[in-house]
Amino acid sequence: MSPDKILFVDDEPMALKYFERLVTPLAPVITAISVEQGKAILRERGDEIAVLVSDQRMPGARGNELLGYAREFHPGIVRMLTTAYSELGEAIEAINSGEIYRYITKPWDLGSLHADLRNALELAKLRSERDHLAREKLLVQQQQLLGSRLAGLTMLAGTVRGDSSAALHRYARTAVAAGCRVPATPWHKWDHAGLLQAEARRGIAIARDLERWQAEFGDDRTPERAFSQLAQALGAQARGASVHLPSAAALTALLDAAPGQLPQAAETAWLAWLLWWSAPVQVQPTAGNKAGGWTLQAPAGGAAEPAPPADWLERMIEDLAEI
Repeated sequence: MSPDKILFVDDEPMALKYFERLVTPLAPVITAISVEQGKAILRERGDEIAVLVSDQRMPGARGNELLGYAREFHPGIVRMLTTAYSELGEAIEAINSGEIYRYITKPWDLGSLHADLRNALELAKLRSERDHLAREKLLVQQQQLLGSRLAGLTMLAGTVRGDSSAALHRYARTAVAAGCRVPATPWHKWDHAGLLQAEARRGIAIARDLERWQAEFGDDRTPERAFSQLAQALGAQARGASVHLPSAAALTALLDAAPGQLPQAAETAWLAWLLWWSAPVQVQPTAGNKAGGWTLQAPAGGAAEPAPPADWLERMIEDLAEI
């Protein structure tokens, strides 16, 4: 449902009653008597509010502060400032800084007030429709993000020595088993181009980390040393040829981190190690650990595993799209 309410903020009770009486025929009115109360209403009911009208001069904080807050956290709300004639300089400054759509001078002229608010409500409706379409588009992209990231990791891993296909197959299977989820995308902060740019930067950072880890792990692949290195890279504990993780975060972070979040070194270590180790690994929840711990260990007796099917990536991307 589109927002349809007007929030009016003024420290004068009579102004609140007068505004509500004049404007209620146009739209439902919510009132607040201070900047802090206005912020609280925005936090609780921001999705209902189409237009915010704030007085400028109030005790404690000025209207510009509230309008700036709304601009940052509720950019779809049309913001307006009401001022006395003597405060027009502050209103013009607010317009120039992008904090408000327009100002309304006091005392109000009923005809002008209604016209300005009707225009603001129409603009809010257009913004809501635009944001809905943008959100739908980004939700589709968000749903495809896990598969896109896995495909990107596959390309990056292809530059690393060893059987990258088997290692990526192990990584993807483990991520799904460990509860990988589609990352939430704050749709009002991202557009298509911004999301692509953020993902490109993320890919560059991952590539650099993969290369660095390969050099750091060295050439000694004896199981105890290999798992000791993995534990050190992940900040976990090693017990012989096994590593115990307190949570699954390190197993899924390259796929389900929030957009725009560059990977930490420990988050790339698991994939880098799989590429370097280039041998089977058993991954399973740690027995008796109710906090969600996981154990990584070498298979008993050096057991082999079948090669991944030729279409494993296609299947896994389809599986990720359904998460």
